[in-house]
Amino acid sequence: MTTTLLLTNGLVIDTAPRPTVLGTADVLVEDGRIAAVGPGLAAPEGAETIDATGRIVMPGFVDTHRHTWQAGIRAAVADGTLPAYLQRVLGEMAPRYRPEDVFAGTLAGSLECLDSGITTLVDWSHIQLGPGHTEANIAALRESGIRAVFGYCYGGDGDLGALAAETGRVHREYFGGPGGTVTMALAALGPEIAGAERALAEWRTARDLGLPVTAHMGGHGAESAASGLAFLDAHGLMDHPAMYVHANFYTDEELKRIAGSGGTVSVAPAIEAAVNIGAPPTGRARAAGVPTALGADTVACGPGDMFSVMRAAYLLERGRPDGAGLGFTTADALRMATIEGAEAAGLADATGSLTPGKQADLLVLRTDTLGVAAAHDPVAAVVLAADTRNVDTVLVGGRVVKRGGVLTGHDVPALLASLTESAGRVTAA
Repeated sequence: MTTTLLLTNGLVIDTAPRPTVLGTADVLVEDGRIAAVGPGLAAPEGAETIDATGRIVMPGFVDTHRHTWQAGIRAAVADGTLPAYLQRVLGEMAPRYRPEDVFAGTLAGSLECLDSGITTLVDWSHIQLGPGHTEANIAALRESGIRAVFGYCYGGDGDLGALAAETGRVHREYFGGPGGTVTMALAALGPEIAGAERALAEWRTARDLGLPVTAHMGGHGAESAASGLAFLDAHGLMDHPAMYVHANFYTDEELKRIAGSGGTVSVAPAIEAAVNIGAPPTGRARAAGVPTALGADTVACGPGDMFSVMRAAYLLERGRPDGAGLGFTTADALRMATIEGAEAAGLADATGSLTPGKQADLLVLRTDTLGVAAAHDPVAAVVLAADTRNVDTVLVGGRVVKRGGVLTGHDVPALLASLTESAGRVTAA
């Protein structure tokens, strides 16, 4: 691995505290971390250089909610609603998954992220049908080279003691050593999906192990949203670090309670609109003071790249009735996709901006394409005009994982063959 690297002469966008165009500058990377940002930096002896002339250099995107294992069932539930997704994907397809299917889907989904400029991923994984599935999931995340939070959702029967024991085993065996690019969270089904008893077991297990929680909460109707939050409050669980996924039906006051408790929100605007979950709470959550991030959720019925997700967030928020969302800007969307995503995922000290000392999770975008050329506002161009074709180079922790538009270090054709075989089997009628 190259220990020193200099990206030269790029049009640099930093994202903290707010997306700002710094102008033409260089970015120095040493031992996987950002060492300096500025014009005219000298390349240390032996450093590799990447000429970013005519390119945008910025932090990589952060996807805070994705069921990565579903890469092999892309567009399998197009034009459906949430009940159709639950029946087709979780009811029919998921039980057919073998560990090797989980590996192929998770590796392909992670590489899809890297290929499109997503360098950090919260993988909400509810395909843990047994220890082999778990091992395959973690192995795929690590092999991909992405920075990831593995959201472990226990997939066994209703034995809550087994839930605690197996979650503890996974934490101990796979995450008990020195930190790496893949860390762990507890992906909770309760209280709104799986009920109170499971919720208590999940959240207490997370507290015992020191794991953050990520849970689908607030997206199942106003009554469910209110009762779920009241449940956490009544059991003294709201102060535990938690990401509330969707959060569509929380009132403004409930969002303020989440903010006050240190909670965060992940919005999946494309999926929330496509399967009729509800109006994305993007602007309301941010106005309440909640760090609010973006997620692709599932490619079974939505797009998998952050450009599409940012545009969905931007257009749906600005299209709110009576102009309520017109204050939302392209800079807000880009912030949600980078530093605010890192904040929501609990990784703001490591990634999401170009602050020296952070991990060098970087994205280099081409601007010499007809869809992006002559961009007068580079921030707006990234949000409104760029797409995956513009992703030229991607770094994770200073390691180049995509160069010149091509992923490095992976046999993509062989992986696609495995994914195709897996997809054909799990989708068979």
